[in-house]
Amino acid sequence: MRPAQLIVTKPEARPATGVLIVDDHRIFREALTELLKNKSEMRVVGQADNARDALQFLTRAQQQVGIVLVDITLKGRSGLELVKDMKAHGIDIPALVLSMHDELLYAGRSLRAGARGYISKNSSYEDVIRAMRSVLRGEIYLGADIALKILKGVFATKRLTGVEQLTDRELEIFRLIGCGAPTREIAEQLHLGRPTIETYRRRIKTKLRLQSGSKLSHEAFRWVHSEG
Repeated sequence: MRPAQLIVTKPEARPATGVLIVDDHRIFREALTELLKNKSEMRVVGQADNARDALQFLTRAQQQVGIVLVDITLKGRSGLELVKDMKAHGIDIPALVLSMHDELLYAGRSLRAGARGYISKNSSYEDVIRAMRSVLRGEIYLGADIALKILKGVFATKRLTGVEQLTDRELEIFRLIGCGAPTREIAEQLHLGRPTIETYRRRIKTKLRLQSGSKLSHEAFRWVHSEG
């Protein structure tokens, strides 16, 4: 009688999660792509430097994408607008915001826009991977330092007087002003009319207590460059 044979079946390898990187710095996109090559569980399937191209890619190939890594500052519309557009178009793919911007100012805005997490570009590669895995599990991810800053902001009693009081749209226009974009260019990038942009400019001046367009431009320029 022949002895029974033990047949060991190897578990099927899970397909790698597709990653779309949306960032306006090519060197950062390529560096992150190279780093992710070391992770068999993830692979970069697309790159974009602006919200429009990213949305078109997601609309065309969303079945290939499991997570979107997006910066706040892009060419044209911001990363926050991209996250909102994804939601509006029914694209149910988790987005993780990876940015250099002030966490206290942008982390909460990112979550309200629909992102599943926020992590600073100053974080280590291991922290970024940890954040991605957390988001892919369906969790909300905020680094401990970011969460602490947000809690401090929530319990702060001081009256808002700076850019933190601006709406997402006002903040985006403020940023574009600081980048030197004229009203016509801002209107084209955001697909809004020039009168609408002028209305936003007046609202921003009122909230920031700026008396003139030149002071608005100066303050916006100063803020953009202090943000890095």
